[in-house]
Amino acid sequence: METSALSLTAVAAILLYAIVTLLTAGRIRGSTFAPCQRRELILSLAAVAVLFHAAVLWRDVSLNGGFDLNFFHALSLNAWIMVVAMILVATRRPVETLGVVLYPLATITLALEALYPAKPVLITGESWQLGLHIALAVLAFSVLSLATVHALLLAVQNRELHERVGGHLLTVLPPLQRMETLLFQMISFGFFLLTLAVATGIMFVDNLFDQHLIHKTILSMLGWVVFGTLLWGRWRYGWRGKTAVRWTLGAMFLLLLAYFGTKLVLELILHRVGSP
Repeated sequence: METSALSLTAVAAILLYAIVTLLTAGRIRGSTFAPCQRRELILSLAAVAVLFHAAVLWRDVSLNGGFDLNFFHALSLNAWIMVVAMILVATRRPVETLGVVLYPLATITLALEALYPAKPVLITGESWQLGLHIALAVLAFSVLSLATVHALLLAVQNRELHERVGGHLLTVLPPLQRMETLLFQMISFGFFLLTLAVATGIMFVDNLFDQHLIHKTILSMLGWVVFGTLLWGRWRYGWRGKTAVRWTLGAMFLLLLAYFGTKLVLELILHRVGSP
C-alpha cells in the first residue's frame, strides 16, 4: 500500500518510541526524573508503541491474497520483531537498556515505511512451505540482530570495566558474566532458527540458486557458518569478551548483506522485484 504521509497511528507509535527512548537514556545516565527510574512504566509505554506499530504494519503489509515485504516494509517488520522480543525477554531478564538502540531504530524504519513506498514484493499463500521459510528467516534475522545489539552493549560494558570509567551503565546492567551468558543464549536460539531457515530454503525454494537469490544464499550460509563457529568456539575454548563480540558483528554483517543488501540493490537500485 502506497502512502505519502504519516498516518495518525504511525505518528502515535513514533511519539511513544521517542518518549521511551528518552526515558531509557535517562535511566542509563542516572537521571533523577522519576519516570526514568520505573522500568515497568517504560516497558508498558513501549508495549503500547509496538501495538501502534503493528497496526501500521498490518495496514501496509497485508494485501489481497498475500503480504507485501518490500525493502522498507521488511526493515520495519524486523525492527518491530526486535522490540517485541526485547520486551518479552525483559519480563524475565534486565535487557531493557537495549531499547536505547532499538526504539530509535523502530522509529526510523517506521517513518521510512510510511514516507517512502517501494515497489511491492508480494508473497502469496500458495505455498505454506515458502511461507514457513520466510517466517523462519525473518525471525532468525531479528533474533540475531537483537543479539548483535546486546553484543555492542556488552562491548561498552567491558570497556568501562577495563578502563575503570565507572559510568552509570554499569549500575543498570547485570554483571558481565551474566550479560555474556544471555548473549550466547540469544545467539543459540537465533542460530537454531537460522538453521531451520537455511534447511527449509534448500528443501522448499526451487529457485534458491537462481541469479536473484544466489548472493543471498551464499551470504546466509556464510553467516550461518560464522555463527556456528562462534558457538563451537564458546563450547570448546570458552570464547568470550572481545572475541565473542567481533565474531558476532562479523556474522551479522554477512546476514545484513544477505537479507537487506540484496534487497537494496534489486529493489532500490536496479528497480527489480527482489526476494522476500
